[in-house]
Amino acid sequence: MAYRLGDRVELDDLLEYIPSSNGERQKLEGILRKSTMSLAEAKVKYPDWYERRIVKGERRGRWTVKRDLYDWWLRRIRDEIRVGHRYHGVMTLAVYAKKCGIEEAELRKDAYSLLLPYDEMSIEEVNRFTRDDVEAALSMFNEDYVTFPRDDIAKLSGLPIPVNKRNWRKQVQHLELIRGIREIKGRMGEVVGGGGRPEKKKLVADYMRNHPEERKKTVIARALQIDRGTVAKYYDEILAELQRR
Repeated sequence: MAYRLGDRVELDDLLEYIPSSNGERQKLEGILRKSTMSLAEAKVKYPDWYERRIVKGERRGRWTVKRDLYDWWLRRIRDEIRVGHRYHGVMTLAVYAKKCGIEEAELRKDAYSLLLPYDEMSIEEVNRFTRDDVEAALSMFNEDYVTFPRDDIAKLSGLPIPVNKRNWRKQVQHLELIRGIREIKGRMGEVVGGGGRPEKKKLVADYMRNHPEERKKTVIARALQIDRGTVAKYYDEILAELQRR
């Protein structure tokens, strides 16, 4: 006679029982994420990919990011990382190193410079940060991980990553680009405010003034090709001004 006890247990639940401080859980998670398709199956199903990546040994098509990203992340994980995220800090440093074209020797030097300060953060003996942790994290220095999602990196490292609006350009270069855009827009007759964007309130006000029969926010937004929320932001104020006239 057999008895069934408890519910089905998911692999993610089982992984919670494996310590994350030594990198073992992360290695298992990486294995589980990989496809179970064999190379023989991939050769049949994706012949073009097999020819390029396996036979010719070509790298995955991508561009190399400027090293500013790597240097910025290294500074952050030196100053802001906390216990529970140390492994992932070094892991993502390895991802960014590959993404930015950093040599492995430089990456290893930077990663091992974190070993002592990270270990000194340890509260319990079982939670020490070791050379094995560093080596496990450095295994992410691989082309397969250069597209690791930004949101996942932020979650694993415990460090928020704002969306980069300058594409890693220097501030001076970015400002020169913005000034050039403003100049072009000015020549085209667009009204440009101090921040470099057309004055949305004026656009909405002009439209409502010239189309008194139209008061639907969605129609106004569609006509001006702007977000409905922008119209709603100024709508009541503009309507009150028009009614006073």
